Amino acid sequence: MSNKRRLWQIFGPVLCAFILLLVVFLLPWERTFSKESLYEAAASQTTTVFKGSKMKQEAYDDGYVPFYGSSELSRMDPLHPSVLAEKYHRSYRPFLLGGPGSQSLAQYLGMQGTAKQLKDKKAVVIISPQWFTKKGQDPNAFTMYYSPLQACNFLLSAKNNKTDRYAAERFLEMPEVKGEIKSGMRSVAKGEKLTSTQKFILENRRRMLNNEDKFFSTFQLRNRVEKIHKKTKLLPNTYSVAALDKVADQQAAEHTNSNDFGIDNNFFRLRLPKKTLKRLKGSQRNFDYTKSVEYSDFQLMLEQFAKQHTNVLFIIPAINEKWSDYTGLSQPMYQRSVSKIKYQLTSQGFDNITDLSRQGNRKYFMEDTIHLGWRGWVAFDRAVKPFMKKANKPYNYSMHDYFYSRKWQIKPYASPTGVTDQNKTNKKDSLKAK
Repeated sequence: MSNKRRLWQIFGPVLCAFILLLVVFLLPWERTFSKESLYEAAASQTTTVFKGSKMKQEAYDDGYVPFYGSSELSRMDPLHPSVLAEKYHRSYRPFLLGGPGSQSLAQYLGMQGTAKQLKDKKAVVIISPQWFTKKGQDPNAFTMYYSPLQACNFLLSAKNNKTDRYAAERFLEMPEVKGEIKSGMRSVAKGEKLTSTQKFILENRRRMLNNEDKFFSTFQLRNRVEKIHKKTKLLPNTYSVAALDKVADQQAAEHTNSNDFGIDNNFFRLRLPKKTLKRLKGSQRNFDYTKSVEYSDFQLMLEQFAKQHTNVLFIIPAINEKWSDYTGLSQPMYQRSVSKIKYQLTSQGFDNITDLSRQGNRKYFMEDTIHLGWRGWVAFDRAVKPFMKKANKPYNYSMHDYFYSRKWQIKPYASPTGVTDQNKTNKKDSLKAK
């Protein structure tokens, strides 16, 4: 037997399998998902679903509403929005998008594959002022949510405008962005068109990634359906705020009886042992959420909503005030950051804002140090329920590139109340003057 034949016998099957796999992933093919799979995906909060497109597209077409946020969405007590929607047979179902470390930049990238499905529809965004640290998005956290598929979508639709150039610059700061995608980002950041070679490579990469998404998106779904159904049994059969508050009080009293901060017992035991607790005393006295690159990253999300004419409800949560007193976090500083966020929203036409930031001293409002808890979810639902019931209409926003500037990022916003009292004309005029 010749050496060539021996080599073919050894490597031939491997080569054929590789070619077959390549053909399978390059050929266009379609897949639809069952209603059960979509329901599981909506509550799963897996990074696979977050980074994909197909399941989200089908879900939004089927009436699911994206709820963008971070780790607070993982705290599924009986008052969680997914539980309430199930119990009271709401006309919508929350599609939970986010987890620990998913800030504006990761969310913006994850939005790239669903622009068509969210045109003239609704969305809910939970804004965590804790995102607005000096450097904004943690690169290590971004790695968990980075999607080459959505990066390809971004590059192949990118234009020479401030939004796309800024986004490309920020993506280039993330170590996970590599290879042909990194090369494309460099071109977009410079305001250059992609070459025909770059487009060819990216289009074929996207085709493969789309097929992977269709094939693997149901793998490793976190099945929380049973948990949701179990939690619904703790709720009253008839919806009322007073009845829900009663459930909140009962649940919170049972789950926060080990400490004086009103923090969930398990969280306190696992995350705040005595040594850690002692070390954290006064540790946040120098924190400043008013100066951050995150404000410009947040602008990316707003631009995407504006492009889609999406009607968005923004909810700003509180911080556990007992905890902030312990760590030295300045409440006046926190309120200045909230005012800065609200100005960025209202000056561009995003007027659906529920500000819960002053509720951190309410008993059972927070579940731990920074995340909404039992009464907090009730307040959350009091905003979401009427927002979802209200007839929708196309929204046109007045976007401004000023919010990408370094000047805005570091501007120490001073007025805690004044911005919402100005009329829109004055706001627009003030922006033009900057």
